[in-house]
Amino acid sequence: MLMRNDDAVALCSAWLDAFSIALRQGPQALLPLFEDDCYWRDMVALSWGITTIGGCDDVAAQLALAASREGLCDLTIDHQRISPTTTQRADRDVIEAVFQFRTRHGRGTGLLRLPAAEPQKAWTLMTSLDEVDLAMPAATDFHAGENWAQLRQRVSDFSNRDPQVLVVGAGHAGLCAAAELGQLGIDTLVIDREKRAGDNWRLRYHNLSLHNQIDVNHLPYMPFPENWPLYIPKDKLANWLEMYVEAMEINLWLQCTLRTADYRDGRWHAELTMGDGSCRIVKPAHIVMATSVSGPPKRADIPTLEQFVGTVQHSSEFNNGDVWRDKSALVFGTGTSAHDVACNLSNNGAMVTMVQRSPTMVLNMEPSAQLYDAMYIGRQAWPLANLDLIASSVPFPLLRRAHKKVTDHIRELDAELHQGLEAAGFRLEFGEDGTGWPLKYRTRGGGYYFNSGASDRIIDGRIGLIQYSDIDHFLPHGIALSDGREIPAELVILATGYHNQESVVEQIFGQKIRQAVGPIWGLDERQELRNMWTRTPQPGLWFTAGAFAQCRIYSRFMALQIVAIEHGLISASLD
Repeated sequence: MLMRNDDAVALCSAWLDAFSIALRQGPQALLPLFEDDCYWRDMVALSWGITTIGGCDDVAAQLALAASREGLCDLTIDHQRISPTTTQRADRDVIEAVFQFRTRHGRGTGLLRLPAAEPQKAWTLMTSLDEVDLAMPAATDFHAGENWAQLRQRVSDFSNRDPQVLVVGAGHAGLCAAAELGQLGIDTLVIDREKRAGDNWRLRYHNLSLHNQIDVNHLPYMPFPENWPLYIPKDKLANWLEMYVEAMEINLWLQCTLRTADYRDGRWHAELTMGDGSCRIVKPAHIVMATSVSGPPKRADIPTLEQFVGTVQHSSEFNNGDVWRDKSALVFGTGTSAHDVACNLSNNGAMVTMVQRSPTMVLNMEPSAQLYDAMYIGRQAWPLANLDLIASSVPFPLLRRAHKKVTDHIRELDAELHQGLEAAGFRLEFGEDGTGWPLKYRTRGGGYYFNSGASDRIIDGRIGLIQYSDIDHFLPHGIALSDGREIPAELVILATGYHNQESVVEQIFGQKIRQAVGPIWGLDERQELRNMWTRTPQPGLWFTAGAFAQCRIYSRFMALQIVAIEHGLISASLD
């Protein structure tokens, strides 16, 4: 449904005016402005958290309370960001408008969607905090005294002070968090056990590249150059992360491990093991765990594996298959790492058989895997900040609807691929209720593969495939199947995933804090990711993880909450 731009502007302006008046009158006045099946998503602006409310009655009640408490005012259309326009979201024609607003403590941006067929009632409303009204530290004058290199060395040493925030992990999640905290004037230290920044990518298997396109993978403040490849190779990305540390003046201690941490009197007493084996105690107010969605590698308990006398590696230990030419290998698993490792071994002349343990979603890398991001990237030449705003404004219940439609389309596009895989004995699935890979990632951190060549090798037989249930037992040099066949092997790769983050929390902070924090990652009853980028039941303990886009978008909101706590605007506790 097309609509003239000035009509869209008038409708959105009228709704915002009516909304501003109704806010002063209470929940009952708000009810006529929202559809029955509506959603309000707030990111720090009014709730000081990340939360989604669904249903007209609950939205009206919670929104009226939060808006009154936080002083929501001055709502105006933001024509400089995105002028009101008609578009389609979750298979529905809507009028979409970006607006600005103020609260008692800062400035924010919102996104409004009105159904094109009935534009007097809002379908979705998103409010997000952009900045807190606080004085930022003045820039350092380098014309006298210390030069820049001397200052950076002194600041990074933390020899006479403790950091306000300790970030554990210098991958893209930790560096995004540190960059945002640094921009907001929060004294932050990042630690990582590796020798170089970027080693968490650099040291992974030889043929790894990002499996989604460059447009969604930028880091805050420093987008990748325009001449970079569409799919970034791991070593190129690793070198960029190393440069990012220097360019963003991130304080980083390498070959440093957080051993234990105890919270008392509003601060952590964190014991760090340094590269030389010495111990250092730091006392930050906040610890941000940026150690990925997953914990340590999980070596699945496979019966009779102990009878195998060849080499057994977890996929995280695999580098390159060139040393396995003309030898036989078994790869347990059918997720992304399993496919990539199997393809690498096959490309290097090994005889590979994959062992499927559970059904897996498979889709072609192009165009299918990119279609989910294309829902919000579209064809508009918008700045990344606008794309991030749109991407974060859609509540998860509506994402499910949109992703279901995309997945149905992908099954048509990739029908030939799927038929070939099934003919080879591969078991397919397409996510919960057919919603595809993005929600699989948000609920379990994997369980899919973007075909970059391995599937073609499975279909034509260059990579063998058996089901885990067909294995009877391991032999010293292979496996025996239930039907009496034997498959030789000199190498077994366990692409069997990773333990959850809760295991890392218990290892460092103890069982009591693990139980207090509860599950990490996966969707909660509010349809938000559990304990991510927001205050947790353990004061001062934060978590960040996920894809580049998630870390880029949500690190800012986590940093704003930490700023608010440090300046006494909100409590560190959820109570």
